[in-house]
Amino acid sequence: MKNAISGLGLPPESAMITFPIELFLPGSDIAPIETRKREFYNGLTKWQPEQAAAAGGALPLLAVEGDDYEQALDRANDLMITNLWGDGLPVRPATPARVERILRGSVLPRTHVIGKFPPRGGVTTVETCAIALAMAGGRAEYLPVLIAAVEAFLQPDVNAEQLQAASGGAYPVVIVNGPIAKQIRLNSGFGCLGPDPQRPAGASIGRALRLIQQNVGGALPGIGAMANYGSMRYTNIVFAEDEDNLPPDWPTHGMERHGFARGQNSISLAFSNSATNIRRRGAKKETPEEDTIQGMYRMADFMRTPNLTNLLGYQHGTPGVLLIPGVVANTMARLGWTKPKMREFFFEHSRIPMKDLVRAGGPAWVEQDPDPKTQASLKLDPWPLTAKAENFIIVVAGGGHPTNSHWLQGYSPRVTGREIRLPETFDELLREADRDLGCGSEACMI
Repeated sequence: MKNAISGLGLPPESAMITFPIELFLPGSDIAPIETRKREFYNGLTKWQPEQAAAAGGALPLLAVEGDDYEQALDRANDLMITNLWGDGLPVRPATPARVERILRGSVLPRTHVIGKFPPRGGVTTVETCAIALAMAGGRAEYLPVLIAAVEAFLQPDVNAEQLQAASGGAYPVVIVNGPIAKQIRLNSGFGCLGPDPQRPAGASIGRALRLIQQNVGGALPGIGAMANYGSMRYTNIVFAEDEDNLPPDWPTHGMERHGFARGQNSISLAFSNSATNIRRRGAKKETPEEDTIQGMYRMADFMRTPNLTNLLGYQHGTPGVLLIPGVVANTMARLGWTKPKMREFFFEHSRIPMKDLVRAGGPAWVEQDPDPKTQASLKLDPWPLTAKAENFIIVVAGGGHPTNSHWLQGYSPRVTGREIRLPETFDELLREADRDLGCGSEACMI
């Protein structure tokens, strides 16, 4: 709570009165307010400040003891749960030594303020990121990616306040470009959206971001995060574009969407609230041309749904992120397909017939959109999922097999890019990773 109060620009020891979220839900019983009136009055009129426990701005430390290491670790995890700092899975205690090791991955000082994390407004610093990464089991070389993702998350036009608290269950999608992906063992191939002990970076970075959303932003289920089903995931989605298998003339996502140079380390942040696996390949011995066009229509058909979460980013965001394997991208490139040509295809063939939009109650949602241009789109029949073809995101990633593509339905008012800044000691961190985890590249020497 003190962090939340600071995030609102007030002294950390301001008088605080908490209201359970249940009081603000439809049909709530507000009788508890009556029984606590005196507590509220006293809190506002008779409050006295306490002496700060920590001097010189240092963070207070918690001591956990046990008969042995295992018992102490269990008690530390129990402490995380009882204080609502964990995520339901075991966490690694963020000891001072562990946090110090992770801070070596930043070019910024530990006290550097990145921003205030909504909805609670907790102040997020570089040290905050290091603590979350320590709890998530991460390493120092992951910290530059996490910091870039947090910077992107907190951009005002991302509308993180709504995304954090909305019932739709939005979760961040972080796409990484540049050599850092391989260097830190970030997956771009088979299983790139799931668990992978061979390439563990994505799970730790995504989990750390989720812990920041919760512990700094206050996004606890049913309290600060009102997602009906909690589809925001334990580890969000953090993966790399498969640049090695891009067709020769295809730009990377970072180049195309954000203007980064090829080979520049960067992240791109969008939001999704659901995922669909699409069977791309035919069941018979179709020609490459038949296989490609049939797969494109199936992709467009999956996109064409009057769910309208895409409205949030109708003008400037994205209706979703399409992942296609490198082998598919290269086949399509040989047939003359480019990313712009694919986007134009999806823009035209994912349009929703107005009768279907009306049947699903879609016009009412479009009419109440604050953007007049979005409102005017109701004059179009069939209705396009987004204002322009460029809003569709196409990323080459996934295992080297042509059978499936993947659609991450958008819930994203903006798609934000950030350069990843590396400390001068980054090569040393990579050598330590090779020592601890085994050789991470074909050329490394331990």
